[in-house]
Amino acid sequence: MKVVLKLSGHLLFPYITHEKITEYAEAMKKILSLGHEAHAVVGGGIPARQYIEAARKLGVDEASCDKIGILISQINAMLLIKALGDKAYHRVPQNFEELEEALASKKSVILGGLQPGQSTNAVAALLAERLKADLIIFTTDVDGVYTEDPKISPGARKIDEISVRELKRLVLLHEAKAGGYKLMDLVALSIIERAKIPAVVINGTQTENIFKVITGEKIGTKITP
Repeated sequence: MKVVLKLSGHLLFPYITHEKITEYAEAMKKILSLGHEAHAVVGGGIPARQYIEAARKLGVDEASCDKIGILISQINAMLLIKALGDKAYHRVPQNFEELEEALASKKSVILGGLQPGQSTNAVAALLAERLKADLIIFTTDVDGVYTEDPKISPGARKIDEISVRELKRLVLLHEAKAGGYKLMDLVALSIIERAKIPAVVINGTQTENIFKVITGEKIGTKITP
């Protein structure tokens, strides 16, 4: 299979440790050893949020704050590249031209953000579309998509399978509420829909969950195009 992993920056970087980066690098190596093609997009996580908050307090405009977040995600991606060694392309692509060069290497490509206004979830969807990937795995710190934020709502119900159209409706419902439950951005969902790429949202705090998806076990929330 061709697999794109969206690795949440909050999972990899609650704070910077080489052990956590190594854990996900080893997971990717195991996927490769099974004969699959694997690439990843890494989020900015808490470090990016901290830099962005500092920039906002300095009066920096939102586009520039986005750029700061992108730079942090690219640093995170570079750490994963170093952990993967010769299994990964040696640089973090900065744009789609560099992405094409990286893919030509036939090694795992690791991306951070690409441009302001575009989430790393959307970057993962674009990468999957370019590859004609068989699957996108979105890792989070909860067990899948819920009807409400499971961290604050005791009545939240996990959804085992949902169509892109239904998920868009759920996203819009929550975005209309102040401080609403952030599920997935609409740009990423639109790309998944047009490219018809199956996706799964899983709890990535335990890397074995990634292999469960790869081997066809039903965990998390399946998103159908």
